[in-house]
Amino acid sequence: MRSGNLLQQNFAVKLNIQNPNDRALPVSGVHVELNVGGDQIASGVSDHAFVVPAFGESEFDMTIKANVALALMKLADKMDQHSDSIDYDLTGAASIDLPFLRNVAFHQTGSFALK
Repeated sequence: MRSGNLLQQNFAVKLNIQNPNDRALPVSGVHVELNVGGDQIASGVSDHAFVVPAFGESEFDMTIKANVALALMKLADKMDQHSDSIDYDLTGAASIDLPFLRNVAFHQTGSFALK
């Protein structure tokens, strides 16, 4: 956690981008949104430029703004319902600095085990 108050916290996170293509991808920025249990609990943008090598991957750091109080309420509600897990949905896009290719969207879903 970098900073925060009761309603909003700023976290440093590390993201990994994989490139299955045969040419390097110059990324000029990224935005992400994390929904847990159907509610947005975190989001972030980064204008940090980097290159993902062909058939390779790159890690980068960014700051996200989160509402931990909302996340804890969602977790408590699921635990009160005796749920074994809670669903998450991560969406966003990487801005690519190439002609004819501007944004590459990504989407990942899954669940966090509660037990």
